[in-house]
Amino acid sequence: MSELGPLTGEPLALDLVNTRPATGDLLTTPDHLRTWLSLQANRFAEARELLSVELTAADLAAVRELREHIACALAHIRAGTRPPAAGLEALNQAQHAAPAINELTWNGEAVTTIHRRTGTPGARLAAWLAEAAASLLADPAVAKVRQCDATDCVMLFLPAHPRRRWCSATRCGNRVRVARHYQRRNYA
Repeated sequence: MSELGPLTGEPLALDLVNTRPATGDLLTTPDHLRTWLSLQANRFAEARELLSVELTAADLAAVRELREHIACALAHIRAGTRPPAAGLEALNQAQHAAPAINELTWNGEAVTTIHRRTGTPGARLAAWLAEAAASLLADPAVAKVRQCDATDCVMLFLPAHPRRRWCSATRCGNRVRVARHYQRRNYA
């Protein structure tokens, strides 16, 4: 992982796409994938569950392939064009490989449900990420996804406020503000 680590807190599909910052790929080994999942674990039960299994190089390759399909679809949607059918089909196939069910159990007093996926750990991971992508891509809010205004940043975000300009106020926002301050002091 980079020294600053990946940004998290955006919709899951954007967090995944943002593992490809301008400085290089943050998901180059199964351990990097595990680290990224651990950062998602406070928000998603699926991530916590997947931390208990061994992730392989094949699982990493599947996640990276999904990431490219998601990034491509987002780029097309942001440009107002149709995403490639093959990319959408790849996201659908990933979901089909590990369907989710609400498993019914009895806890001694009432019927409860537990959301579970079937399949191998890699298939469950890919299906979970593809499902998150499907939710984002079908949401009308996807049209609001923006790229960070910092000139050397490629991170995407879904602004909660229309005036948000940077992926992170503490990373890019501070860098841009410091650079502007420096220019004013040196060129005034």
